[in-house]
Amino acid sequence: MSNESAEKMNLLQAKKIAERNRKKEEVRKRLEEASRAKKAKKGFLTPERKKKLRKLLMMKAAEDLKQQQMLKEQERQRVLQERIIPLPDLDEANDLEAIYDQMRSRLIDLESENYDISYTVRQKDFEINELTIAVNDLRGKLYVNALPNISSLENYQKLTKQTIL
Repeated sequence: MSNESAEKMNLLQAKKIAERNRKKEEVRKRLEEASRAKKAKKGFLTPERKKKLRKLLMMKAAEDLKQQQMLKEQERQRVLQERIIPLPDLDEANDLEAIYDQMRSRLIDLESENYDISYTVRQKDFEINELTIAVNDLRGKLYVNALPNISSLENYQKLTKQTIL
């Protein structure tokens, strides 16, 4: 009987050891899964999400670019419609003279407008230049016109001879 009881004890110990090992393995698996879940939550932008986000951003940028080009084209067409006078039917010579007079007057108006605008631009450029000179004077910097470069000594001597004569 002692032999049987020893076997039962060994069997019970073996079962306990097996049960303990099984529980340890279970706990180890749970811990590994928890650590994997933490790692997955740690990085919100995974490489797949980054690729998808980049693709969506590129699609949005392309769509915006197309929209912008379409708006520019519409604006261009509107301006052209506004500026270009449609050519009427020419049936008689009297109509031709009237159309010629209209187009000539429009051309004169446009040229005078162009001249006025270019004159104002020249005036503003002159004002800007004068103000720049004034600012440089206030700062104590001297405004020096660019002198022509003298490439060699001979050219310098020629220039000095001309000034002496």
